[in-house]
Amino acid sequence: MFYISNIVKAKIKNNKKQTKSVKKLVKHALKLTFVPHKNNGYRPHLVRRYGLMAIVFIIIGLQLGYNGTKTGNVLGVQSDITISSLLEQTNQSRVSAGKSELVISNKLNDAAYLKAQDMLAKQYWAHNAPDGTQPWKWFGDVKYNYDQAGENLAKNFTSTNSVMTAWLDSPEHKANILKSEYKDVGFAVVSGEIDNKPTSLVVALYGSPADSAVAGVGTSFSGASQTGQINILTQFAIAVQSITSAVIGGLTIIAVAVVVAGFAHAYRRKLPKSLRQSWYRHHGLFKIAGLLSLGLMMVLLYGGGQI
Repeated sequence: MFYISNIVKAKIKNNKKQTKSVKKLVKHALKLTFVPHKNNGYRPHLVRRYGLMAIVFIIIGLQLGYNGTKTGNVLGVQSDITISSLLEQTNQSRVSAGKSELVISNKLNDAAYLKAQDMLAKQYWAHNAPDGTQPWKWFGDVKYNYDQAGENLAKNFTSTNSVMTAWLDSPEHKANILKSEYKDVGFAVVSGEIDNKPTSLVVALYGSPADSAVAGVGTSFSGASQTGQINILTQFAIAVQSITSAVIGGLTIIAVAVVVAGFAHAYRRKLPKSLRQSWYRHHGLFKIAGLLSLGLMMVLLYGGGQI
């Protein structure tokens, strides 16, 4: 028993030494990676070339893995745009502006869907079709009689928030959303291809019903003109609303690397003389600029879309 007890004690002691050794190695590796000091030449491994390359590969891997998990396609983009969320946010905007809420119209839903399918079938992106077909045709096809009507379009957005942000930033689109005369609204969210590119379309049709009007013929129709461009501030706002958890993870990694590069810059006077006399003296600043540019590019990739 005494012999066995000594063996057990020896094993426990050995395990403690191994654990202590592993902790010491991990601590040493972390210090080399993140902290500028003499042993790494005041250049943390995280912001050396191979460290920066590892950051890029990890970020790409996060995006591909997230897309593959969420959409089944590593290049896929998940959209959360629904008719109910569009209606909810439209009415929130109207109530905030002191307007009455709109009521969803099945007829206008059908008309919006027909318009979206027509754009995919005829390969265009506009209020008027290439053959001259105008938006009020779809009101007539579903026998929705109106006194006033309007149409908003959106293409290639990934969230309801981003669609509404873009529309509300455009005076003409905003006017359609908030127009007092409108009582009904219909939406369609459709995916397909235009010019051989995956395309998601959102069509919103607004109307004030008129029983006495001839089907499809009204006194006023408002189609917000399409700019095809969204200003940079709106793009950034849209991107912030649309980024995924994988992007947040990537931005966190970039933020850590920026802090490490900042510390490296603070220790620039301790670099070897040959490096201090070259552009490398300010390598920390250059790496901060590059990392921030990468982060901004990641965010703006989610700020796409047209109205």
